[in-house]
Amino acid sequence: MDISIVIPLLNEEESLPELEAWIRRVMEEHHYSYEVIFVDDGSTDNSWKVIRELSKANPFVKGLKFRRNYGKSAGLNRGFEAAEGNVVITMDADLQDSPEEIPDLYRMITEDGFDLVSGWKKKRYDPITKTLPTKLFNWATRKASGIYLHDFNCGLKAYRKEVIKCVEIYGEMHRYIPVIAKWAGFKKIGEKVVNHRERKFGVTKFGLERFINGFLDLLSITFVSKFGRRPMHLFGSLGTLLFFIGFMIAGYLAWSKFFYEEYKMTDRPLFYFGLLAMILGTQLFLTGFLAEMVSRNSHDRNNYLIEQRLGLE
Repeated sequence: MDISIVIPLLNEEESLPELEAWIRRVMEEHHYSYEVIFVDDGSTDNSWKVIRELSKANPFVKGLKFRRNYGKSAGLNRGFEAAEGNVVITMDADLQDSPEEIPDLYRMITEDGFDLVSGWKKKRYDPITKTLPTKLFNWATRKASGIYLHDFNCGLKAYRKEVIKCVEIYGEMHRYIPVIAKWAGFKKIGEKVVNHRERKFGVTKFGLERFINGFLDLLSITFVSKFGRRPMHLFGSLGTLLFFIGFMIAGYLAWSKFFYEEYKMTDRPLFYFGLLAMILGTQLFLTGFLAEMVSRNSHDRNNYLIEQRLGLE
């Protein structure tokens, strides 16, 4: 199969028939073998009923329905598990992403050799309450990841099949798939300017909660990816540094007491700062040690991704 199109959705019953017809036309024009996987993330409208009707009319339309709303990352994760195409395209169901972009995205994966291609909505039609947080989010992600994409959160992306079968996404991690893919060893990540259309039906699902959760997930994925298998490098270093600072303060106070000053060491506020630094340093060091023990006994401690095998089964 050439292409799998994974579309997570929530309450988009009005958009689905037009979107499916548009995708079918593009696929037939370019003679692609394909499947469209709609993932209904606990919709409360008639979205699932519409998907069933579309599936009866078009055998290439498939669907998954969650019992409740789990979030976009969960929808993509399940859609990735089900996808069978050599190239996997993700897009939103609100008609703001154009299926006309699919042939170029497919070509960039199959001919240009990219592992992942992210869409860039250079000209957006979203309200300023969404565009400003998005710009801030993209800037922070570029700085933290070293991946210089303009639009990490664009729903229109293309992946080589091997990429989506090697990454796991949860929480709000869907916006960090390029980061996760890079840390999994997929280095050729590209970008394509794509058209952004005004929302035709329904309302946006973007809110302040998603913006805050996105930044918290960025911190989480940064620390887990860098120190998940070697927690002692983080906690041990911080603990050793704090303990050393506290020890130096204690040494200075002791030296001052015996040679220059007559009052007690405990009369100086600096004494308590030094004591606090040594206590925190010890706690951080022990935290790193315990985390290292847990990591070394984890069931996936030696789970490494192998790209190719030669003469080995």
